[in-house]
Amino acid sequence: MKPVLWIVVPCYNEQEVLPVTAPLFLEELTLLAEKGKIAADSRVLFVNDGSRDRTWEIIESLSRQDDRFIGISQSRNRGHQNAVLAGLMEAKEHADITISIDCDGQDDIGAMEAMVDAWHDGCEIVYGVRSRRETDTFFKRFTAEGFYKLLGWMGAEVVYNHADYRLVSARALRAFADFREVNLFLRGMFPLVGFKSTSVYYERHERMAGQSKYPLRKMLALAFDGITSLSVKPIRLITGLGCFVAVLSFVGILWALIAAATGHTVAGWTSTTCIICFMGGIQLISLGVLGEYIGKIYMEVKARPRYIISERTYEPGGGDDPARS
Repeated sequence: MKPVLWIVVPCYNEQEVLPVTAPLFLEELTLLAEKGKIAADSRVLFVNDGSRDRTWEIIESLSRQDDRFIGISQSRNRGHQNAVLAGLMEAKEHADITISIDCDGQDDIGAMEAMVDAWHDGCEIVYGVRSRRETDTFFKRFTAEGFYKLLGWMGAEVVYNHADYRLVSARALRAFADFREVNLFLRGMFPLVGFKSTSVYYERHERMAGQSKYPLRKMLALAFDGITSLSVKPIRLITGLGCFVAVLSFVGILWALIAAATGHTVAGWTSTTCIICFMGGIQLISLGVLGEYIGKIYMEVKARPRYIISERTYEPGGGDDPARS
């Protein structure tokens, strides 16, 4: 039996690029169906992440033009990770396999065929991995690759140079639904699910239209979420640093006592100021890291919904349910 594929596409203020990439997604869907690799009733699911432009209007228009285009809209902007999650959870009841991909066209759409082939070979999760980063600036390439290495050093299980372009089976998604955390870092969470997995390599292209909706500030926030969501090593580093400073302080006390006993004490403000500034800086950094973890605990304990869907272009379970057409 041919699998039903849903392509999940998160969208935030993408009115410029959506009309360009939407036909490309549909073309790939048609190609895979003609080759007999997926079912003819496969869909492209757009997830509107509280866009302030005409993105949702375009999605509604696309769904009227072709019933293979469907869309859901979040009640407000919740961020890229929550938008992807909303699409995946919507799709898991209807599709045998899902592929999440950004709307900007930078990820190679043609790599989907290799992902579907890997699923047919028995893989439950297939990661899209960038083979090169030549389209990135030196700063972005250096920081991104450094971030993946840092996560690996901290013990987090991530796929190097993988973002959120991946195929996931319905079985893996049902298992993933048991992960309830509010602070999401999907590229680090899916490896925790297990099941058989592999990687498909592709070249990343320039954005087809519009501007990136992921500035440096959001990238840094996502990176910090990834570190604190997947590893407690920063707290252990604080403990180690505290022990190191304690040893230095103990040595300093011995030196001060010996100097005082031998009459070699010299009054000076420089050494005192340096010690105070050093200790104060260490304490503030340590409190900041601990506060970040406590803040995450606070958010998790409240267990607020990770997304709220306010509109759909179809009625689930009704006559327009895409799973029934």
